[in-house]
Amino acid sequence: MYGALWRVLPGPWWVRLFIVLVLLAAVLYGLFFYVFPWVSDLVYPQEVTVE
Repeated sequence: MYGALWRVLPGPWWVRLFIVLVLLAAVLYGLFFYVFPWVSDLVYPQEVTVE
């Protein structure tokens, strides 16, 4: 899968690396600021008291 992604991207290796890093940063940004807060509203951990 990663090899196919690497072959599809244009340019020399350093441009490909930059594109992959930007895409990774965009995915992480979307997860942390949109997906994880949305999921945290749906998941209610049970109140557990440890004595």
